Amino acid sequence: MSDKMTQLGFEKLTGEQLTALDLNAFKKIGLDWMLVTAGDENGWNTMTASWGYAGVIWGKNAFQVVIRPQRYTKEFIDKSEYFTICFFSEEHKKALSFCGGHSGRDCDKAKQTGLVPVFTDGSTVFEQASLAFVCKKMYAQQMSPDCFTDKSCIEQWYQGGDYHTQYTGEIVAAYVKK
Repeated sequence: MSDKMTQLGFEKLTGEQLTALDLNAFKKIGLDWMLVTAGDENGWNTMTASWGYAGVIWGKNAFQVVIRPQRYTKEFIDKSEYFTICFFSEEHKKALSFCGGHSGRDCDKAKQTGLVPVFTDGSTVFEQASLAFVCKKMYAQQMSPDCFTDKSCIEQWYQGGDYHTQYTGEIVAAYVKK
């Protein structure tokens, strides 16, 4: 862990601490939301998400996110080896709402929200995060209409044909704010 992360009040979790983390993914992801970020000090973007999975796959602690093709963040995830997942306290919900409703192509999300990017472990987390996962990409695949067994999902979520790409990343570092 970088000295900067320590100075910002983060503690890096060991594998055992990560396994013991009491994480209600339904609440954290679906209700509290998260920022999905890719890139580094040479260029990055973030977006708000409320869809994703945390768990174990291929014997590794992992996180899966889905990104639509038109999202600017997708360009950064596609060219990066890492992406991050950051969770925040309720006081930052307005900033997360902004990041979900505006494109980084058109504005500086950090400047507009006051969120401070921190470059660590080959990617970007935020100083205000309460929990951050650095994920190394293991798998990426665009969803296909042929693979849906429940075709009502297509009708409800993909009327425009803009199917998400699924990204699964191994959690290689996890940080909690002390």
